[in-house]
Amino acid sequence: MTQKGINDLAYRIVGCAITVHKQIGPGLLESVYEHCMVEELNYQGFEVVRQVKVPVTYRGKKLDCELRLDLLVNDCVVVELKAVEEIIPLYHAQILTYLKLLDKPKGLIINFNCSNIVSQSISIVTPKFAVLPKE
Repeated sequence: MTQKGINDLAYRIVGCAITVHKQIGPGLLESVYEHCMVEELNYQGFEVVRQVKVPVTYRGKKLDCELRLDLLVNDCVVVELKAVEEIIPLYHAQILTYLKLLDKPKGLIINFNCSNIVSQSISIVTPKFAVLPKE
């Protein structure tokens, strides 16, 4: 796993989101985009798991919480899908928490309620990403 490899993967994930957006457009529920993204990612040959349960440990005790993230691609990029008016700071905090709890290097927030997916996609990296080899 390298920074370049993860960045290339993230770039291709956004490409899949663009394809989905071109096919079905904005204005639908997040769950519809999630199903379409899983189909597109699988079609492109990615390993994708949806609605991944995120473990929460508090004071050394593993809690039975129903915390779930939208998609985990190739076991290294967390993808949170949105269909909202605007991306708010809470979504940044949410994905950073998922990345920390799962010890993953990179996350993407992708908002489908827009005219341009690229302008509504946010990439977030963790300290784990920073220590990976560049190439």
